[in-house]
Amino acid sequence: MNAFLLGIAIFLLLNIIVGMVRLGRGPTNADRMLAVQLFGTTGVGIILLLAEAGGRPEFKNVALIFTLLAAIAAVAYATRGPSRASQQESER
Repeated sequence: MNAFLLGIAIFLLLNIIVGMVRLGRGPTNADRMLAVQLFGTTGVGIILLLAEAGGRPEFKNVALIFTLLAAIAAVAYATRGPSRASQQESER
């Protein structure tokens, strides 16, 4: 069972590598923000898998904190994203 969970964690790490390509090549800032959200979600999945495989229940609390940080980052981007900054510059 642990080998299966670690295999899934490695697959998720490969997803992060593919997301890094999208982060660098993303044509818009929204694409880059979605890549960062992918990192957060995948990171939480990896932490939960490692918590289960290693028998470390305290890692579940770390995953919960990362989930909250990812949600706060998404809200901060939506409220203060570059679209509002570009609107303010065009009004000047």
